Amino acid sequence: MNICYLGIGSNLGDRKKNIDLAIENIKKIKNTYFLKMAPIIETEPEGGPKGQGKYLNTVIKIKTSLNPSALLRELKNIEEKLGRTKTVRNGPRVIDLDILLYADKIISTKKLKIPHPRLFLREFVLEPLSKVI
Repeated sequence: MNICYLGIGSNLGDRKKNIDLAIENIKKIKNTYFLKMAPIIETEPEGGPKGQGKYLNTVIKIKTSLNPSALLRELKNIEEKLGRTKTVRNGPRVIDLDILLYADKIISTKKLKIPHPRLFLREFVLEPLSKVI
């Protein structure tokens, strides 16, 4: 089993409900266990189109036996199930699920980069991450 940290954010619709639904779905992933959640914080959007609403963000700590690619597929399925659609880069979204850290792995493929490439540049990730490590 591997300890992983996932970033969760939402700035469309009922943002808190979107986060709650995402966590409920993450808890249903086979061979994956929810361990801890940071307090939810509200932040201004970074990048993307002007006029977006504020985000709610949190980080959760999980334990999983899925490999990083399989975990990413599960997270993308949850995003799709909750209504996320691709728009512009850094645009508004119903839900955003990111693998921030996966055990002590460093991965750099076209589809997956761990640690998350902008992890250390984003206070809205670092603050909640510090609460669950």
